[in-house]
Amino acid sequence: MEDLGKLREQIDGIDAQIAALYEKRMEISGKVAEYKIETGKKVFDKQREEEKLSHLRTLVDGDFNKNGITELFELIMSISRKRQYQLLTEKGAIGRLPFIGVEELEKGKARVVFQGAEGAYSQAAMMQYFGEQINSFHVDTFRDACVAIDEGSADYAVLPIENSTAGVVSEIYDLLVEFENYIVGEQVIRIEHCLMGLPGTKLSDIHTVYSHPQSLMQSARFLLEHPSWKQISMKNNAFAAKKVKEEKDRSQAAIASEYAAKLYGLEVLEKGINQSVSNSTRFIIVTNQKIFKKDAKKVSICFELPHESGSLYHMLSHIIYNNLNMNKIESRPIEERNWEYRFFIDFEGNLGDSAVKNALRGLRDEARNLRILGNY
Repeated sequence: MEDLGKLREQIDGIDAQIAALYEKRMEISGKVAEYKIETGKKVFDKQREEEKLSHLRTLVDGDFNKNGITELFELIMSISRKRQYQLLTEKGAIGRLPFIGVEELEKGKARVVFQGAEGAYSQAAMMQYFGEQINSFHVDTFRDACVAIDEGSADYAVLPIENSTAGVVSEIYDLLVEFENYIVGEQVIRIEHCLMGLPGTKLSDIHTVYSHPQSLMQSARFLLEHPSWKQISMKNNAFAAKKVKEEKDRSQAAIASEYAAKLYGLEVLEKGINQSVSNSTRFIIVTNQKIFKKDAKKVSICFELPHESGSLYHMLSHIIYNNLNMNKIESRPIEERNWEYRFFIDFEGNLGDSAVKNALRGLRDEARNLRILGNY
């Protein structure tokens, strides 16, 4: 049996050779980037890389080594591309992103739309972000809010995208893809659900509870204590409170905010019925303009991927190699393409940063249908 120390010395020697060859390869990769800058060629040449990998597999024996050499050189070529993207940025060849940086959003004369009725949590988020004197109106659905921006009847819309207890609002992600709207801000508000009914209503009177599906989910533990109550989903919590007021039926109750109860003249029967005391909802502020605040700190994007092994890893590596901190990833099914998904990613950065430009350039070349959803 050979000595372990000597075997490790051999491996160390081989690794030193690999490191030297890696540096040499990256040096040549830089020259390739200079050629591509001068000729306008794209960095990512999928056909060339596939031919290269196919040839490399013929140079080794056995399935394990063939798979290993493929994985190794996929990584090496990915690193080379990232170096080329860096050089493109340094040479000013990466191009400008189609977004305009502004010092502040125009809030004073803005017209803002929110989904729901007076007393909705969306209204509370809007007033926290824009101020209580903001010119606003409300619509029935999230889609209606997006249409209002698209048609120009509103400058901004306030939309809930995520709750700390119930998770994401999937419809909002789909609407961000469908409409050419862009995120320019966000507002987080604490959620405290209240059970409310007509004045004088007792818990024993209640047969039916109305609220938004997310609010019913967030109040699940409380509702389990009353298994006889029928739960009916509404488009918005404020709609539920309004319904109870208008129908004047003591067997009906709503789950909404304390402000909604006051607004519609209802009595709070139980306060703070959501199971998490830290329950919060994150709202996004969207507009149809490609703008971002110059001090923005978060970028949101979405893209599609080829249905291939390792494709998501390769896309995320553009964020890793540019030292960007990814703080969220979600996926949604792509319509009419079974078992294929669109990925939504948030990472820290500003569209003016070279690292962000590098990452987006790589993603644009290698992913499908990349969209920048906003910088805020």
